[in-house]
Amino acid sequence: MAEKGALLPAYLIVGPDELKRKQAVARLRARVDGPLAAFNLEELVASGDMDPVEVLASLNTLPMGGDRRVVVIESAEKLPKAVSEAIVDYLSSPNESCTLALVAGTLAKSTRLYKAVAGVGSRSVVDCSAKKGRDLPPYVQKLAQAHGVSITADAARELVARVGESTTMLDTQLGSLAALLGGSGTISAEFVEASVARVAEVKPWEFLDVLSARDVRRALSLHRLLDGSALGLLSLVTGRLRALALRARGRRGGRPRAREAGLAGEEPRALGAPLRRRRARGASRRVRRGRARPQERRRGGGHHGAAHHPHLRRVTSFSIVSLLLHPY
Repeated sequence: MAEKGALLPAYLIVGPDELKRKQAVARLRARVDGPLAAFNLEELVASGDMDPVEVLASLNTLPMGGDRRVVVIESAEKLPKAVSEAIVDYLSSPNESCTLALVAGTLAKSTRLYKAVAGVGSRSVVDCSAKKGRDLPPYVQKLAQAHGVSITADAARELVARVGESTTMLDTQLGSLAALLGGSGTISAEFVEASVARVAEVKPWEFLDVLSARDVRRALSLHRLLDGSALGLLSLVTGRLRALALRARGRRGGRPRAREAGLAGEEPRALGAPLRRRRARGASRRVRRGRARPQERRRGGGHHGAAHHPHLRRVTSFSIVSLLLHPY
C-alpha cells in the first residue's frame, strides 16, 4: 500500500505478521483528515452477530468535512457468510469516497472475498507475511532505526533468540532498549543480554550453532535451559561432530569413501538407500541364525530407558567438551 496517492476502494491486509498489519492500518488512519476526522473513521471487529445491513450502511456513508472515509474490519477471516457476501456484492460498485480495510491473519485465495478485493486493483492485497530465520535479524536492525537507535547484527540475533519471532514483541523490546539508552546510541549484544529476559524456548539448533562457534559461556548458558531427552541431545551433538569432521576433511582435499561416510552418519546420496537396505537384510539374517549383534538384540526396547541412564549426562558433556576443543 503506497504512502501517498489515491486510495483504492478496498484493501485486504493479510498475513501472520501482526506488526506489519498494525503499520498498514496506521497508514490508512493517517489518511483520514479534516476537522471531523473522528467521524470519518470507523473500526469494527468481525463477529458472529455482525449485521450486513449495518456494515453496508457504514460503507455507503459519505465523509463529513473531509475527502475520505475509512472503515476497518479486524479479524476479517471470521466474517459471517452473510456479511462476506454483502461485501463481495458491494465491491462490484463501491462508494468511491470510502476505503474498506479488511484485516486478517489468514484468508484463502480461493474465497470469493479474497478474489473480490484482489480485483479492485493491483495494490489491493497487502502481504503481511512473517519473516523467519535469517531474515529476522536484518529486519530487527531496520526496526531499531525507527526508534532512533542502531543495533549490531550480533545483538539483533541475540534479541530474536531471547524474544522469539513475534515482530510486535521485538518492536516493543526495541522501544524499551532505546528508552534505556536515552533515545540514541547503539544496542550491543551485551546490553541485550543484560536487559532482556529470555521468554523464547531454546532451540537445539541454536545451541548447536553456538557450540560449533566455540562460545563456551553462551553454550553452557543455553545448555542449562534446554529441555527434552538427554539421549536426543547426545545424538544431535555427536551428529554435529561428525558433520564438522567431514567438512574439515573436505577442506583438506580429502574425499570420504562410502564406508567412512556411513560411519560418520552421512551416507552418500547415491548409495544411501541400497546401503540401508543391505544392512537391514543382513541384520534380519543374523537375528534368524542366532548371531545377532548386541545392538540388534536390544532393538525394540533396549534404548527405551537410555534417556534416563545416570551416566548419559556425563557422556553428553564429554561430547560437548570435545566439540569445543577439537581443532576443526
